[in-house]
Amino acid sequence: MTHRVLWTAAVLLLATEVRAADPCKSGLEPGQRPGPYSFVLATGKERGKSFCYICDTADRPAVIVFARTPSDALGKLVGGIDKAVTDYKAGELRSWVTFLSEPSKDVEDKLVKWGRTRGVRNIDIGVFEDADGPPSYKLAGDADVTVILYVKRKVVADFAFRSGELTDERIAEVLKAVPGLVEKK
Repeated sequence: MTHRVLWTAAVLLLATEVRAADPCKSGLEPGQRPGPYSFVLATGKERGKSFCYICDTADRPAVIVFARTPSDALGKLVGGIDKAVTDYKAGELRSWVTFLSEPSKDVEDKLVKWGRTRGVRNIDIGVFEDADGPPSYKLAGDADVTVILYVKRKVVADFAFRSGELTDERIAEVLKAVPGLVEKK
């Protein structure tokens, strides 16, 4: 019986290590078209309204961030994207953050405070009314953050991170891909 317990524990440990080594898959693949979806804005001039940035963006380059948790690491990523939106204003780069949560005044207020604390000025933040996200985006349940880069209505890159995986190195990897969007415009 003891060997069986040890064997089961070893198999579970190995399975956990293999899963952790597997990259998180979430969101659309390169070449796919991001479909329209609306979410309730917590910031920006359309605050409190349901809005579709996909429709508004059209063929311009964009970075979509889907997130479940307003963390410090996410703040660093969004801060870097916010700076890129300013740097590539002439290239019409757009971005927004869609939190996946049931909307409520408390959630919206928390997101406004989170964005202000991180100095987010050029990116609107909102809440999608379903924790699973827009169905056509195929967001994985274990993905805490999914970043989709697209231009001319086609996905160019997709990044996904489980809780704790959004490190400074991974943030740099995402930010390094952003200038390529504007070049493909």
